[in-house]
Amino acid sequence: MRAVFVDRDGVINENRTDHVKSWNEFHFIPGALEALCLLHQAGFQVFVVTNQAMIGRGIVAEQVLHDIHAQLCRTVTDQGGHIHDIRYCPHTPESNCSCRKPQPGMLSHLAAQWNVDMEHAYMIGDAWTDIAAGHAVSCRSILVTTGRGPEQFALPELQQHCPDYIAQDLLHAADWIVDQEYTPYLQTIPRKERIVNQKVTLPT
Repeated sequence: MRAVFVDRDGVINENRTDHVKSWNEFHFIPGALEALCLLHQAGFQVFVVTNQAMIGRGIVAEQVLHDIHAQLCRTVTDQGGHIHDIRYCPHTPESNCSCRKPQPGMLSHLAAQWNVDMEHAYMIGDAWTDIAAGHAVSCRSILVTTGRGPEQFALPELQQHCPDYIAQDLLHAADWIVDQEYTPYLQTIPRKERIVNQKVTLPT
């Protein structure tokens, strides 16, 4: 089955320097809800994969994170979409775990559990770590320029893990994915003027 793995903070919701500690602090990036619904309605399984070191640091209780994700799933469902599963890494970078992106643990476990066809799988994120995790499991990977996206271009890691596509935001990325797969659903989707097939060229 086809799938899209989506990072959370900076892609679906606005980043916060003090972390998203409750649903009241969770604010959707414009177009993100529409994008999640578009992907579901176009026949993709949608998975959220997110690093949440605030759990390991004791900033937020794990149950609070579960509650935030439950509300996220309900909101997406109410709008006509569906999030099939959410995986998070609670560890700090110092833990050297196998699940914290850029390690691909969350993606590989989901792919095995849900029998994902990796030839038709995509990773969307706002950091080089998302791109690296996606490429590690043979996903085509998309960098969005919301969240931490703009600052990634100055990092040498992005040169090493070059995205397959650069999108303005999650909706732009979703449109591009649907276009690549050319599902029958594509014929019902108005073309977005902002979508331009582009060869990725990173700033030097």
